[in-house]
Amino acid sequence: MRDKPEIRERVWTLLTERRAARFPLPLHDRIPNFAGAELAARTLAATPEWKAAKRLKCNPDAPQRAVRLQALREGKLVFMAVPRLRDARCFLRLDPTKLGGKLAEAATISGAATRGEPVEPASLGTIDLIVVGSVAVSPDGARVGKGGGYSDLEFALARELHAVDEDTPVVTTVHELQIDDEPLPMTDHDVPLDLIVTPERVIRTRRALPKPKGILWAELSDAQLDAMPVLALMRRRQRP
Repeated sequence: MRDKPEIRERVWTLLTERRAARFPLPLHDRIPNFAGAELAARTLAATPEWKAAKRLKCNPDAPQRAVRLQALREGKLVFMAVPRLRDARCFLRLDPTKLGGKLAEAATISGAATRGEPVEPASLGTIDLIVVGSVAVSPDGARVGKGGGYSDLEFALARELHAVDEDTPVVTTVHELQIDDEPLPMTDHDVPLDLIVTPERVIRTRRALPKPKGILWAELSDAQLDAMPVLALMRRRQRP
């Protein structure tokens, strides 16, 4: 099976060569922003899963800015993780009723950091829908991110706190060129997708893999725990 770096390079190159890539450029080492991201957000907003959701956790990347803005305009509560979970209050809470009408600004990465309220993970409550960024996806629900692993770790953290469970829908918005019909590599800590949304269609995945039931502590080094205070504290509390 192909490895993840090879898959990422293929997608980044393909989007660039087909002129489907958008700022910020170059795409390498990013969740790629793509032409039609706004239409994909509107397509997602028409799904039953979206309409039923009141509390979302969304990634902070550029292609999902339109998703975050759509959620805020509809009065949904949005949570975004602080980069690399480096703060004890590692989520930013975006409450559209408290943003003074600055919804478009708050939907950006910098605007969320300025206008969002930093909160501890316990403030997530029950999350109704998770939106993740992707580099490559497949119709069976497999997903390849940009390589940091933080999106999967954020899900595992939320699962430890019972903010999400096996039935919490996980969705991504991508360009059609990011869909790969060949198998993608997945590990035990990777979060599979329930919905893939492009500007043209909604794919309800043939997901066979279960979602992670929590944090796989054995896969985290002491250095990683030291860099993520919230996880270090949780680990200490769990040890006898």
